[in-house]
Amino acid sequence: MPQTNQTVLTEFILQGFPGSVRILVFVGVLVIYTLTVTGNIVIVATVVHDTTLHKPMYFFLGNLSFLGIIYVTATIPKLLANLLSIKKSISLAGCKAQAFSHFFLGATEFFLLTAMAYDRYMAICHPLHYHAIMSSKVCVQLAGGSWLGGLMTVLVQTILVFRLPFCGPNIINHFYCDVGPLLKLACTDTRPIEWIVFIVATIVVFCNSLMTVVSYIFIISTVMRIPSASGRQKAFSTCIAHLMVVIMLYGAIIFIYVRPSGHASLGWNKLVSLLNTLVTPLLNPFIYTLRNKEVKDALKKGFTRNKVFEDNKW
Repeated sequence: MPQTNQTVLTEFILQGFPGSVRILVFVGVLVIYTLTVTGNIVIVATVVHDTTLHKPMYFFLGNLSFLGIIYVTATIPKLLANLLSIKKSISLAGCKAQAFSHFFLGATEFFLLTAMAYDRYMAICHPLHYHAIMSSKVCVQLAGGSWLGGLMTVLVQTILVFRLPFCGPNIINHFYCDVGPLLKLACTDTRPIEWIVFIVATIVVFCNSLMTVVSYIFIISTVMRIPSASGRQKAFSTCIAHLMVVIMLYGAIIFIYVRPSGHASLGWNKLVSLLNTLVTPLLNPFIYTLRNKEVKDALKKGFTRNKVFEDNKW
């Protein structure tokens, strides 16, 4: 009987959000998704084309913005389609791809933010050796290692999850294929996989958060030894944007995964997951733009150049 059910299962139903707020959610999500993709594309294009931004900090920022574009696109277009559809379904293959992409990119973001913390540590604590140590080769290795680390984090888990037999029901109480609700639909004991997922996620979050915290302990210690107040402010201002992004990401993760589980928290978890999926990638480019003079100058220069081109064209 389980084998029969398993062979006929070809799709899952994403329960998503209640019908009473679907239109409101659709409009809000569409606007934020458009702003998120547009803002991150502008940052990536600016970092690539403006030579004054060809520095380690902006190289990592370009990676983070590129990741943000893919991260929201992995889940939000399907959410928008389901908000306007009566049957909120996703194919088995689509569910696999969505779960893999979402957690691969989420894990990669932790590694990238840690690499950015290390970059700030080197820039403030070892300024004389910064350019020699943070060479183009090292930056590429750190960024490549972040993407590879994210891939290796979720690869085994994804393979194990989708080798499970699913015998029904096929309703996922989320707006995307989340591993937690998905494991509840398997018709076999999933406790070993749950432990693997928990242990790997804990290691990734703990190690990255520890390295980030240690980096900022050294950064704050170095900044506090700067004699002038203006010097301290200038040094620490280069870290504010990164620190704000780190606090937002870790705050959302703690709220979702550290709180006690239960049906009463599912609605809040979905809402916070939606905000984390949409708002954090949206705020990334704006936080770095508003807090960074070099990025603002590069954007102004790019817009001015485009305006001159358009004027000459006519």
